[in-house]
Order: sequence, then structure tokens, then C-alpha cells
Amino acid sequence: MRKFYKSLLWILLLGILVSQGGCSFVKSTVNSAKETVNAAKKKVQVPTPTEEPVAETDGVHQEYYFKQLAMNEKRTYRQLLEGILAFEEQIRITDIDNDAIDKAYRALLKDHQELFWVHNGQTYYKSINASYTMFTPAYGYTQEEAAPVETSMEAAYQQVAAVLPEGSSTYDKVRTVYDYVIGSTDYVINEDDQNIAGVFAQGRAVCAGYAGAVQYLLERLGVESIYVSGETKMSSGGHAWNIVNIDGNYYYVDATNGDQPSFLELEGSVPLYDYLAPFPGEYSQICWPDEEFALPACQAVDYNYYVLNGSCFSGYDWNTLYGYFTAQIDQGAHLMRVKFTDAASYQAAYGELITGGRIAEIASYYMNTQGIPQVEYHYSNMDDLLTLYVML
Repeated sequence: MRKFYKSLLWILLLGILVSQGGCSFVKSTVNSAKETVNAAKKKVQVPTPTEEPVAETDGVHQEYYFKQLAMNEKRTYRQLLEGILAFEEQIRITDIDNDAIDKAYRALLKDHQELFWVHNGQTYYKSINASYTMFTPAYGYTQEEAAPVETSMEAAYQQVAAVLPEGSSTYDKVRTVYDYVIGSTDYVINEDDQNIAGVFAQGRAVCAGYAGAVQYLLERLGVESIYVSGETKMSSGGHAWNIVNIDGNYYYVDATNGDQPSFLELEGSVPLYDYLAPFPGEYSQICWPDEEFALPACQAVDYNYYVLNGSCFSGYDWNTLYGYFTAQIDQGAHLMRVKFTDAASYQAAYGELITGGRIAEIASYYMNTQGIPQVEYHYSNMDDLLTLYVML
């Protein structure tokens, strides 16, 4: 969920104490000092101090948000990254712009999910001086405590990589990571719920942990993945998700909302693929990002789960829908999902299938093919994403 940071600003003001010896004495002293300085300037050319160039990449991570920073913010970002990786108690920043430092830190946390020891919304402090800032992070782990979590992170990556054959498509990587994070994580509020340690070391997290884990694994697999924070109409506490690049187009991926075991009333963890590359126009009515940073536009639907699997319908016809369900039953399916591209078709299908009771015809077909006298069936639906589920 959204992280809240508090910053403590200490500003050191340096003053010069002058004895009260009369106005003429003070004035003459000041003038004399000015003349001495001017004379020195004529004799000596003082070189202008220069900053070291800022590396545009760390050579490992994609750093999407880093690329949007001003040069002073990029320098702060690099200094913070170096200090946090070393678990420094205080990090010297060559900037005194309070807002710029905060922005650089927020960008750093979005880009570098592997820095789990400074995630989870801990307070940090800044002591801003005349020409530099001392930044004091709040570490949730010592360096020794972080080591076993990093071992768990590596094990998770190896487990995901092992099920991906050589030459796997980008979509296959995205879906495999989506399935893995959902299958290995329970949505539980805990002390590590906002970072990937909750997912990889404990199997418990909230949206920030889910989205962070997706980004971490996809980045390891070479897939462009962006961590996004914002709001959702389903919660007042903020939300986090991802934007991923599949074959040159950007798609939303929301593993948190894809993990809703009670929705299907089935045993085990069954992902909801409604949130794997959802239709962007529909998803943007559910979740909207913070506006601090620019994000790539999501417009394509080619890799939407329903589009890929031939279960997305651009109109409603009962015979077509019935034919789809019976064909799925013939293939051994017990869980069937369909999507509609417009609200009118979705409402017509819901009205006939659910309200009108024709779902019983699908159950009867199943009983006939299985040679059984009865079957328990139920359904679920998502009005926002125009999808219907039938479970036998």
C-alpha cells in the first residue's frame, strides 16, 4: 500500500557575532574586508568546483524512474543507492534541496525492489547543512539479517527460471511470474508486507510486496517491468501494480487483485487472469497511478488472457456461448471463464445465463457427459471487467 515518509529537516545557520563598538567601527571593518577580498581576486584565479559525472545506469537494473530525474536528483539517487547497499548509517548527499532529495529517494525505491531492508514505510531523516545533507535511512534489517532473505529471493528466481524452457516468449515469462507470485503468497498484513521479503521469505504480503516481487523476478528474466503506486476504487489505503512491456506494447499486470481465492470458492490458489494484461480502458477505471512520474500508455489488448484463449466475445449470442462452454467441458474443464468487450453484451449474457437460469443447461450437459445424476455448480462475475465464471 502507499508508503508514508516523514522527513526531519535540520538547517544549520551560521552567524557572525560582532562586538558593539560603535557603528563607524563596524562599517570601516566591513569595507576593509571587502577591499582585501577584491584584491585577492585580482591576484589569484580560483577554479570553479566541479561534480563527478553521474552514471546513467548501474549496469544491472532498468531504473525506469531514474531516467526522469534532473541531474542533481540523479546524483542524489546514485549516492543514496551506494550508501544503502553498504548499509551506511548516514549517507552524505551533495545536495541541499529537500524536495529533490525526497523525489530521488522515492524513485530509487520504485526502481530497486531488491533493497527490501529500506522498504516498508520506515521513517527516514535528513540533516540539511549549508552545502550538503546527511541522510539517515531506517533499516528494517541488518546486513546479516538480510542475507537469508536474499537467499530466498535467489531460490525463487531459480524456481521460476527452471519452468521456463529456453526461448520462452516474454508473455510466457510474465504469466509464469504472475502465477508464481500468486501461488506462493497470501494477502496478509505483517511487518514485511510492503516489500519483497514478505513474498520470498514469508509468503505473506500486501500489494506493494506483490508488485515488488513481480518487478524483481521479471527484471531478472530480462523483461521490462515498472512498479506503479497509486489508488484504487476498491480500497482507501492505496494500491500497487506493474506495467510490463510485451513485444513492444505496455500492459497492466496486477498480481494482488489476481489473488482472490474466495472469489472462486475453490480449494488451492487459482489465479484470476482478469488482471493479467486487462483491457486498459477498464482497468484505468479501477486503478489510477500517482502523478509524480510519467508512465507509458497501455493501449494494446493482444495479450489479454481472454483474447489469447478465444474466450473474449464482441457480442452476445446464446448458442455461441453455449457452444463454447460445452466445448470446454469436452476438453475436461471444470472452471470456465468468458469476457465481453462491451457492457451491453455482458449484461445480456449475465441476464440469460445467471438471472434466466440457463446455467443449468450447462450443468446438465456436464452430467450427461460424465454419466452422473447430479452436480454442484456455481458462478462468479466481475462487472468492472465484464467477465463471467462457471464452475462445476
